[in-house]
Amino acid sequence: MLDLVALGALNHLLAAAPWARERLTPFAGHRARIVLPPWQFEFRIAADGTLESLGDSAIEVEIALPAGAPFAALQGREALMRGVRVSGSAEFAEALSFVLRNLDWDAEEDLSRFVGDIAAHRLAQAARTIVSAQKDAVRRAAENLAEYVVHEQPQWVLKRDSAALAAAAADLGEKTDTLERRIAALEGRRPV
Repeated sequence: MLDLVALGALNHLLAAAPWARERLTPFAGHRARIVLPPWQFEFRIAADGTLESLGDSAIEVEIALPAGAPFAALQGREALMRGVRVSGSAEFAEALSFVLRNLDWDAEEDLSRFVGDIAAHRLAQAARTIVSAQKDAVRRAAENLAEYVVHEQPQWVLKRDSAALAAAAADLGEKTDTLERRIAALEGRRPV
């Protein structure tokens, strides 16, 4: 079931990206697998550069996403791609990973088919504003939490603060030793 949904979604993106289909066309008949534990999705490149779930030849390329990929995707494409492992036929793997890395969904275009161009543009703009505000809120919350932990409830000591404390303790130790020697010297001169 999930395979059909993924296949449909990727083919929808490929339908709007002729450059991607052209890039995949030379690999018609080649098979690949995308793995997101515990799920995996196998497909074959069709003659027109789209994907199909048919074929019985061996898998030539495997793209393994880390288990945290859905959360990394929320941080952006670059964060998602950092943990991806690609193995198999070098030329096919490079072409497939390039296409998957650069496919974009034009949600506004798809939405315009249902509600019209102007409404789709406004809805997409509102969605971008909401997403941007949420990202900003998460960033500010993380900064506030870090500031609280470091300054208000110090459970950890920053490296620079630790070095400064060590230097101050060493200086205090030297001054204490000097003071003790002076006190001992003064006590030695005092008549009893």
